[in-house]
Amino acid sequence: MPMDPLVIEAGRTEAHYWRDLWHYRDLFYFLAWRDLLVRYKQTIFGVLWAVVRPLVTMLILVVIFGSVAGLPSDGVPYPILVLGGMLPWQFFSSALSESSSSLVTNANLITKIYFPRIILPASAVIVAAVDFAITLALLAVVMAWYAYVPPLRILALPVFAVLALATAFGPGLLATALNVKYRDFRFVIPFLVQFGLYVSPIGFKSGVIGEKLGAVAALAYALNPMVGVIDGFRWCIGAESSFPWVSCSLAVAVTAGLLWLGIRVFRGMERSFADVV
Repeated sequence: MPMDPLVIEAGRTEAHYWRDLWHYRDLFYFLAWRDLLVRYKQTIFGVLWAVVRPLVTMLILVVIFGSVAGLPSDGVPYPILVLGGMLPWQFFSSALSESSSSLVTNANLITKIYFPRIILPASAVIVAAVDFAITLALLAVVMAWYAYVPPLRILALPVFAVLALATAFGPGLLATALNVKYRDFRFVIPFLVQFGLYVSPIGFKSGVIGEKLGAVAALAYALNPMVGVIDGFRWCIGAESSFPWVSCSLAVAVTAGLLWLGIRVFRGMERSFADVV
């Protein structure tokens, strides 16, 4: 199907930027498909790598928090509780890591042709989304192993998957823009991801923070948007009895702020990408 002709005019980049995103949708599909092929091409186990990491991490956290520390799971099998935190966290961390390096790894495209640069980090997170879809099969297998039947509210799971993606995309835009100008910034992202792993309720319920440290500490802890994402994810699979309004509301607010900041910084630096990349 022939595409509409691209008209080059003064000020077009600013005036038609968001319209151009739709115009270049085929480029978005191509880049996303290319990233998927590169990720799994010439691998021995293929997509199983997406399952091995959360499976091994789940086993370690179950031993540490479930067996050694003896933290409660409120009637839900502890591996399901851990996966309820591990899967959205892995989705977030993968989306952040993939998007933060997308401009540097596609420098040849940026210096040759015009297109809305935001397509690159947006297409990069598709790989993380595919991995997340694959790991949901692991959650289903573990539920079947324990003969656990999730509640009907599991149908709301895609809502929190989208929230996790948005939570990663804002910082990802900020990181990839800074990474173009300051190449040593690429060392910051793995550190932040590792640090976030320790300050997110992956191996335990976030309610433990309030029980041990008080309501003020729990509120401050919930400023980490992944707390609300994980709490919401666990609520969907039945690992939380009541909907976590506070943490989820804070997650939406903080995510919206980070997304606005990421887009603003990215758009502000976009004109110089081709010159400095």
